[in-house]
Amino acid sequence: MPPWGTTAVLALVPQAEPLLTLAAEVDPRVVRPGVPAHAALLYPWLPADRVDDRALERLRAALPAGPVRLRLAEVERRDGFVAVAVPELREAATAVRTAFPEHAPYGGRFGPNPPVHVTVALDAEASVAATVADRARALLPIAAELTALHVVALTPAGWTELTALPFGP
Repeated sequence: MPPWGTTAVLALVPQAEPLLTLAAEVDPRVVRPGVPAHAALLYPWLPADRVDDRALERLRAALPAGPVRLRLAEVERRDGFVAVAVPELREAATAVRTAFPEHAPYGGRFGPNPPVHVTVALDAEASVAATVADRARALLPIAAELTALHVVALTPAGWTELTALPFGP
């Protein structure tokens, strides 16, 4: 569990909630309660007490110029991890990560520019991951249109939105 005050830059994907629901039906331990379907563009980001107007302006400058249309169509599975790829957000993620090079995505565990994805199941047993992946494939494709990124912070009450940044000029 990250420390309180950890922040993330997310694209919320409510259309993908059925994927998390099906994973929880298979095994509730493989989803994070209270965390909506999302794709992380940069996690961890700044400590919450450093998210100020200047940081938000840097982030705004990296945002796409207009809505981003997604087509969630490909399930990825590695060990106990099941996700759906979101290649349409790669350019936005690269721009955000470039704007904040001092913050390596996922602490650098997956390289400087890991693929963007919606996590469906995490730390699942192999048989559970296989079942979740198969059931997730049956729900795809899922279409979505994103119009904003969200900055969230971890608090004792869970992840809380600090601000939403609409795409656009």
